Amino acid sequence: MTLIAWREDFTIGLPDVDYEHRELVSMINALLESLGPDTGVPQIVAALGEIHARIALHFALEERDMHQLHYAAAAEHKDDHERLLDDILDIIDTVESPLDYDPEALGDRLSRWFTGHFRTHDARLHRWLVGRS
Repeated sequence: MTLIAWREDFTIGLPDVDYEHRELVSMINALLESLGPDTGVPQIVAALGEIHARIALHFALEERDMHQLHYAAAAEHKDDHERLLDDILDIIDTVESPLDYDPEALGDRLSRWFTGHFRTHDARLHRWLVGRS
């Protein structure tokens, strides 16, 4: 199972947001580490539900900051947040379907999901914040 290795390029320059990014990586890694042949679907769904809730709160904080800073790409960034939240719900549906669930695929999908947002929208926000300094 591939865990998400924390990298400094995951920081965007807003201390509260950066702290939460670290917390979310830890939550996702804790779930990935717990996956095994004896891990029950209810446990996985509960962990994913908690991740979904924490990410929704995190996105609200990030969106508030972008709004307060008058970030021009805030609407596009928010749209990606909405898509990502929907993706987590899709991941939960996949886990609940015994024919579709594969622990290795779950880990890969969560890792791609999280790091993909960092490499695109969060990286653009970081560059914009650095350019303002």
